[in-house]
Amino acid sequence: MTEPDTPLLELRGITRHFKVGTGLSRRLLHAVDDVDLSIGAREIVALVGESGSGKSTLARLVAQVHRPTKGDILYQGRPLSDQRGRRAKLAYRGAVPMVFQDPFSSLNPAYRVSHGILRGITLHQPRLGRAERQAEAERVTEAVGLGPEVLGRYPYELSGGQRQRIGFAQALAHRPRLILADEPVSMLDVSIRIGLLNVMAELRETEGVSLLYITHDIASARYLADRIAVMYGGHIVETGPTEEVLAHPRHPYTDLLLSAVPDPRAPLDVDAATAKSDPPVVIDPTPGCRFRARCPLAVDVCAHVTPRLNPVAAGHTAACHVNAPVPAADGATA
Repeated sequence: MTEPDTPLLELRGITRHFKVGTGLSRRLLHAVDDVDLSIGAREIVALVGESGSGKSTLARLVAQVHRPTKGDILYQGRPLSDQRGRRAKLAYRGAVPMVFQDPFSSLNPAYRVSHGILRGITLHQPRLGRAERQAEAERVTEAVGLGPEVLGRYPYELSGGQRQRIGFAQALAHRPRLILADEPVSMLDVSIRIGLLNVMAELRETEGVSLLYITHDIASARYLADRIAVMYGGHIVETGPTEEVLAHPRHPYTDLLLSAVPDPRAPLDVDAATAKSDPPVVIDPTPGCRFRARCPLAVDVCAHVTPRLNPVAAGHTAACHVNAPVPAADGATA
């Protein structure tokens, strides 16, 4: 039986490496390295970082599209590696569906909108009869702010925002506990993004689901999420309650993300320290902080020792040798 305080989903030391090159030139791309993360029931966690930071790979590991190179994923306290048989795997994938970035490619243009929703209901709610399946399709469509008439339309007849809402309706058809939303608003017009963010917030209240919201937009993460995890170069570099992290960032990369949020009152200049744009080395990386080439605070230890997440405030952790040093045994800092 699951303990009351057990996270809905927990990642422990999750790592995923990909082989690149051939023959003697074969190397390892460290897409995700040693990630610890938890998501509670009815909680929204934002995974924030720029393109190439490993966010989508981490989501695909949670969705079991990829298998971790090492580490454990626990769902309701039980490792996914203990799953045996098609039924257990199908149950997990129904409980943890994914909504993708491109709303059009996730819908089959040859079928009406109802096809994908009813297929999910049939697969994950097999006890429902035909009339009940139709009623459930109308319910999940209304839950995302659309009328039942859209079920009879083809994807090309819908706007981008409507198609993305249908993506969430398809996820709801599985009766999920956690929805993985991979950059769901990035391809939408700015004017309609807020509507979809509100839909996600409402789903937590009306459907009781948790969300892992993956984004490069820290402003939308602030609007939606209870907690933020900042990712860079395959590592989680800072985590904590949203307002705490954004009001008191303790990792230089979080500072950089915040500085990129447009401020109409700010002067039109760029700080030289954050203008560096060297990408992190993730192919056969050496030990050390992967942000050091861009970091204005880097010191000698940053080039030799990979920092780990350390507490800096209640529920707030950061992986930085300067801003979050490791406590020594005598109470001093190392």
